[in-house]
Amino acid sequence: MQKTKVAIVGMGTVGSGVARLLLDYGDRTARHAGRTLWLEQVVVRDTSKVRDVELPKGILSDDLTRITSDPEIKVVAHLVGGLEPARTIMIKLLESGKDVVTANKALLAEHGPELFDLARELGRSISFEASVAGGIPIIANISQCLTANQVTALDAILNGTSNFILTQMEERGWSYAEAVAEAQKLGYAEADPTLDVDGSDAAQKLAILAHLAFGARVHWSEIPRQGIDRLESADMNYARELGYRVKLLAVAQLVADGLELHVSPTLVRIGTPLAEVRRAYNAISVVGDAVGRVFFHGQGAGQMPTASAVVADMIDTVVGRAALTFRILRLWSQEHARVAPRDHARVPGRFYLRFDVEDRPGVMADITGVLGRHGISIASVIQHEATEPDKPVVPLVIMTHQTTEGASRDAVAEIDRLACVRSGSVRMRVRD
Repeated sequence: MQKTKVAIVGMGTVGSGVARLLLDYGDRTARHAGRTLWLEQVVVRDTSKVRDVELPKGILSDDLTRITSDPEIKVVAHLVGGLEPARTIMIKLLESGKDVVTANKALLAEHGPELFDLARELGRSISFEASVAGGIPIIANISQCLTANQVTALDAILNGTSNFILTQMEERGWSYAEAVAEAQKLGYAEADPTLDVDGSDAAQKLAILAHLAFGARVHWSEIPRQGIDRLESADMNYARELGYRVKLLAVAQLVADGLELHVSPTLVRIGTPLAEVRRAYNAISVVGDAVGRVFFHGQGAGQMPTASAVVADMIDTVVGRAALTFRILRLWSQEHARVAPRDHARVPGRFYLRFDVEDRPGVMADITGVLGRHGISIASVIQHEATEPDKPVVPLVIMTHQTTEGASRDAVAEIDRLACVRSGSVRMRVRD
């Protein structure tokens, strides 16, 4: 059978999985590609590192020119994380005539326009299914399968680490710190989990999906985001009492005056598909004007799910589908954005508010007075009796009626300044 030479740059967890699929299941990939994907070279930073895949002798090196100088290598899996040297490596691969498959969502979110313009100029393609939601084929579905639709809304759980942490806090009653420690122990969270828990990772992925679905050109850092690090297990309990679960939700919704974009911990109604996504899984709900609502659920990270997406992109590239899609879609082109983000302060919604307040008369009046001045009406209140009669501070939970992001934000800021309120207030959106 005819063979096409391919290569891998970066042999971490995902790179090892890609190598395993190419080496151990070559007959499978050949069946779909119509030719053998022959792993010719693997380039890494440290060749002495122990890896969990056995490579053929002589293909592992730390010399990128073994790929860039070989005209027979057509496709390269670019599996280097971070921004640099990942950006420089991708540029060298493109300039040497290689089509690239990448899993680096941070690189695309930061340097997508530059890299895609270069690929177009050189007649090359960049495929990136693995950059968002791991093994879930969301890129292909939005950019190909759903193109008869105008996508009108995306609601997504795009960070498995945060979802795992929230699941442990709800199911086991653990503190945020305990849940983070467990996520680190199991390999779901890095030693520094900041990018996962502060919403940055989800915002990078949302920026990519918003570009695909809506033609939005927004830098991920401009997407309003709020993390989960201020939540307590008590918030999980109150949410459940109200009929909800808390999820770190990435939202893009097309409305008359622009595109609503944000990432934030959100109360999602129990029994709906997103509320039932547990542990480190990802999910994306997509609404199209023709197809209606469709739902994607699966492992959003991990060695083999992500490797599955990478190898599928390599097959598409080898058979020529990727080049056609890349050329037609003109992703991250210099064309004007089809839609602009709307003013986040005007985004409507209901909100969950939790305050730690002094247990004395008049406190409720003070708080409702502030809410009233900001035009916010109350849907329900939870204030349980103090379990310790002499405890001076008790939690107060308020669910609002429909208001706006700006009004709720300003009201909470004013309430936080009241003498009867202690620091640590929590504000979360509600997605009914």
